[in-house]
Amino acid sequence: MNRRDFSAHLVGTGIGAAALSLAGTARAQGPAPTEGTQFMRLETPVPPISPAGKIEVLEFFSYACPHCSAFEPTVEAWAAKLPADVAFSRVPVFFLANAENFMRTYYALETMGKVAAMQRKIFVAVHVDRLHLDKPADIAALMAKNGIDSAKFLDVFNSFSVATSVARAKKLVAAYKLDGVPALAVQGRFTTSPSQAGGPEQAFAVTDFLIQRARKA
Repeated sequence: MNRRDFSAHLVGTGIGAAALSLAGTARAQGPAPTEGTQFMRLETPVPPISPAGKIEVLEFFSYACPHCSAFEPTVEAWAAKLPADVAFSRVPVFFLANAENFMRTYYALETMGKVAAMQRKIFVAVHVDRLHLDKPADIAALMAKNGIDSAKFLDVFNSFSVATSVARAKKLVAAYKLDGVPALAVQGRFTTSPSQAGGPEQAFAVTDFLIQRARKA
C-alpha cells in the first residue's frame, strides 16, 4: 500500500486484503524473473545492515497496511525455511497511519524477543478486531492481554535504543525510496513486492531468485 492510496483503501480494507491473499495461490513458474517488471534494481545500492557474510533480505511493512497483514502468513512460512547464509529483518515504515507508535511497537517487541508471538496478533487487532491503537497505553493494553508485562513494554517502547532503531529505519526507508508496502529488498541492490511479482508467493519466488543471484555474485 502506498502513501497516496492509503486513505482510499481504508474504505475497502477487507476487499484489498482478501484480493492480495488470493493473488498468489501458486509459486511462480517458468522463465527467470524479469528486471524492471518483477523486480527493480536500485540506482544507488544501500549498504546492508546485516552481519558481513550474510545475504540480507528486508521486508518493509506497516501494521496499518491491510496488504501487509495479508502478506504476513507467507512471510512467516518463508522465513522459517531460510538457509544459514540469509539474514532476514523487518523494517517498519514511517509513511502510513500511526507510524511513530507502530514503529516503536515493532522495535520494542524485537528488543523483548516477542515479535514472533505478537506480529500476527497486532495485525489481527488492527484489521480484524478494529482496535484503535492510537496511544501507547492502548498498545500496552493489547500486550497485557497477550501475557506481556505492559509496564516493561512501555519502558522499552520509550527507550533510547528503540528511538535509535526508529531513526535508523526512517533513514533506511528513505534510502530505498519506498512509497508502498509490503516490499522486499535483497542485499541492498534489488526490490520486489507482491504487486510487482504477481502475488505473495510469487514475491518470495522472485526473492529466492535474487538471493541466488547475490550468492553467485
